[in-house]
Amino acid sequence: MLSKPLFAILITTVILAILLAVGTIRNFRREQRIMQSFLLDEGLTLIRSFEAGARTTMRHPMMVEDPQPLVTLVKETAKTDRIAYISIITEDGTVVAAAGGHDVNQDRNITKQVLKTHQPVTRMVSNNDKTPIFEVATVFQTMNSVEPPMMGMMRGHHFRRKTPQTIQLEEGRAVIHLGLYTAEFIKASRQDITHSLFMGGLLVLVGSAGFYFLFLYQGMQVTRATLANMKLYTKNIIESMPDGLLTLDSRGRIVSCNPRALEFTEMDLAGLKGKRPENLFAGWPAHSRHMQGTAFSYTFVHKDSTQVPVEISSSPLLDDQGNTLGAVFLLRDLRSIRSMQNQLDRARRLAALGKMAAGIAHEIRNPLGTLRGFAQYFGAKADDDAAREYSALMIGEVDRLNESISSLLQFSRPREPDFSSVDPEALLDKTVKLLEYDLKEKKIRLQKDDHCAHSIEADEDLLLQVLLNLLKNALNASQKEATIKLSCQDDGDGIRITVTDSGKGMNEAEQSRMFDPFFTTRTAGTGLGLAVSHQIVEQHNGHFEIKSQPGRGTSITIVLPKQQTAHPTDTRDAP
Repeated sequence: MLSKPLFAILITTVILAILLAVGTIRNFRREQRIMQSFLLDEGLTLIRSFEAGARTTMRHPMMVEDPQPLVTLVKETAKTDRIAYISIITEDGTVVAAAGGHDVNQDRNITKQVLKTHQPVTRMVSNNDKTPIFEVATVFQTMNSVEPPMMGMMRGHHFRRKTPQTIQLEEGRAVIHLGLYTAEFIKASRQDITHSLFMGGLLVLVGSAGFYFLFLYQGMQVTRATLANMKLYTKNIIESMPDGLLTLDSRGRIVSCNPRALEFTEMDLAGLKGKRPENLFAGWPAHSRHMQGTAFSYTFVHKDSTQVPVEISSSPLLDDQGNTLGAVFLLRDLRSIRSMQNQLDRARRLAALGKMAAGIAHEIRNPLGTLRGFAQYFGAKADDDAAREYSALMIGEVDRLNESISSLLQFSRPREPDFSSVDPEALLDKTVKLLEYDLKEKKIRLQKDDHCAHSIEADEDLLLQVLLNLLKNALNASQKEATIKLSCQDDGDGIRITVTDSGKGMNEAEQSRMFDPFFTTRTAGTGLGLAVSHQIVEQHNGHFEIKSQPGRGTSITIVLPKQQTAHPTDTRDAP
């Protein structure tokens, strides 16, 4: 499809070509008219001059009988460079005089036409492939109307008889045909045509050049748009890459980087551009840009002491000739990979622990029941207070051990959740009521904030166990007369249940291991409560969010969906 500039140039060129053609034709026709008018005037002037000479000749007494002097006059006059031929033909078709290479037989019809209309007649006569001849034919009269023919010439002389041709010449019944050369006019006309053709060729050349440069301009515009789109496309790809990207020039200086690389380095582009990586980052290999095909690990340390481990691979940056322009560094974040490795290791440990726990629990639980029974028996039979106190202590320790065994069994062989509609606010109220005695005993105030009006699909008993574990941990971490916050908020498609304490908090190492079985910071804890809670929340397709700082307390949030789209299946190993 033609663009507007191309269409405008095309229309302009066509209009100019039409105007040039029309102007050339009009000029040619005008020149033809001017040439014919000029030749007609020139021919009539020559004829009038010739008539004047003929009158003088005709007054001679000998012309009455012999027209030879007129023939001589015609031949002498025809020798002029401008005259091609002259012929005088009377009304009866007699050629009185003729000179020049011309077929007078063709003039007889013209003679009759001139004598009939008494008006000059012009025509173009071919000249044997040479320039055509312009012929003027008009009435030829040797005597004027004032003086009778031969009156003055015959006074004092004897009267002689006139010939019929002489009578026709005197009476104006003859026609003179005068042919004029047109070579100069034809040459000028051809020069005009050549000039017009030259102008037309020049116009075509200019139009062609205009088209050519316009096509070049359009090609340049298309190329520029393509490059702009490609640049934008490449920029979007680079900026949306999950990995960091650093480009270096041939001297190893940073040229550009994407936002992910800025996030890794915790610097802006102005601080990176034009500098070498080994001068910016401690421990960066000095010849890293020459390490094509191999990868090395590096750890960025941020201002808040956060460590960002990355894997860096280097590739050469080449032009279309294969010359090296620099290097490209690809920075891959290893935090998620290491987190997945840690989760895999944890899953493996849990699987091994589950198999071991299942066997141990079965071997221990039955003897514990027997020991508890004997302790109760001996306590009932004891006669002194000390024996009964020891018996009660034995029963308490057996119950504590049995609770640990039960938690271990729950962890190693979790039961499938029995999903039903659960009111979150009622669940929180029930949890607070079950811990009411423990809260009063430690003089801790519980601040409850409910904003969960919609029910969720869950196993109420299992979620109750999770909340009890979290609140017990908060009680153990809090000082007397402290405040624990329990809140529930609607989060669109899910709910968020948060337990916040103001206890001693946890560092990063403790947070990374808090859900591991048997990991605890308390001397009296089993380390299974949070591990079991994590397992139950995963069964509900939920997850935990942890915020904790040493000395500033801990906030643990359970995020649960309102509807269970897909119930998780039991992936336990058989004992």
